[in-house]
Amino acid sequence: MKLGLQLGYWGAQPPEGVGELVAAAEDAGFDAVFTAEAWGSDAFTPLAWWGRDTSRVRLGTSIVQMSGRSPASIAMHALTLDHLTGGRVVLGMGVSGPQVVEGWYGQPFSKPLARTREVVDIVRQVLAREAPVTNDGPHYPLPYAGPGSVGLGKPLKPIVHPLRADIPIWLGAEGPKNVAQTAEIADGWIPIFYTPKTAGMYQPWLDEGFAREGARRTREDFEIAATAHLQITSSEEERQGVIDALKPTIALYMGGMGAKEQNFHKNVFERMGYAAITDEVQDLFLAGKREQATALIPDDLVEDMHIVGDAGYVKERVAAWEETGVTTLLLSLRSAEEVRQVAEVVD
Repeated sequence: MKLGLQLGYWGAQPPEGVGELVAAAEDAGFDAVFTAEAWGSDAFTPLAWWGRDTSRVRLGTSIVQMSGRSPASIAMHALTLDHLTGGRVVLGMGVSGPQVVEGWYGQPFSKPLARTREVVDIVRQVLAREAPVTNDGPHYPLPYAGPGSVGLGKPLKPIVHPLRADIPIWLGAEGPKNVAQTAEIADGWIPIFYTPKTAGMYQPWLDEGFAREGARRTREDFEIAATAHLQITSSEEERQGVIDALKPTIALYMGGMGAKEQNFHKNVFERMGYAAITDEVQDLFLAGKREQATALIPDDLVEDMHIVGDAGYVKERVAAWEETGVTTLLLSLRSAEEVRQVAEVVD
């Protein structure tokens, strides 16, 4: 199992010390550095900025929101960055959720599975550069000939010859149908709440995708990149403090990352066995009672989702993640020293 550094997305201001983190990850033998986007900073620019000082690590997005750009534009970003980095890009994409897609990007959210399939196909056409790019699907028709069209659209090939026609495409997916489609059409999967305890839930969904006619990969060459916060602690008191500090983020995803009527993250927590608290967490969070919502998050959920403890415990838990089929563990770490420490312990 490889290690990756998960930089995530920005808060109110650009994070400090990222250059040192990335340099430490490269020096310590990490395999990859990943960035994210929500409704603030984008995922590609930080990779270009901080990745310019690297020469070995893969540079990935987890995830690019598909509705934020046309499929051809996504392909252009990946093509360009892949050239600039000497072929080290991993293109992670996902559909996001209806609040962001319709409220921020002004795009329809309906039919996310079909839209994902069209985006992946168009991106692969661009990167293959075998013929002018066309798409007959209803979501991203190329050439466009719908309302407002002047009728002059022409299928095109990219001017720039891609460095790689097979830039890895990993998809963020949560539900059964989406995970199965990811196993069918993608090179890898970026689950948001994959854990050792719940890994078995996903296996039939993945198997369904691998079994479909024309599936791109098999389980043997398919990548699973799971995310966790990892922190090595020296006392039980410190460990409990870290666990408590992680609970507000879990409460946010369970209760506030999505509409009350449709919160995909909440659905995942319910499948994980926490249906007894999800409704109450959501009600409290949406009512502005965030501390009360956070207080409902149990320690065992945090311990399953993240890796916090002494060096021996950390090594044991990392092995448990690997045994479930995870090929890359994307870790959120706070300092260059932590990066080096983790590399030594996990090696």
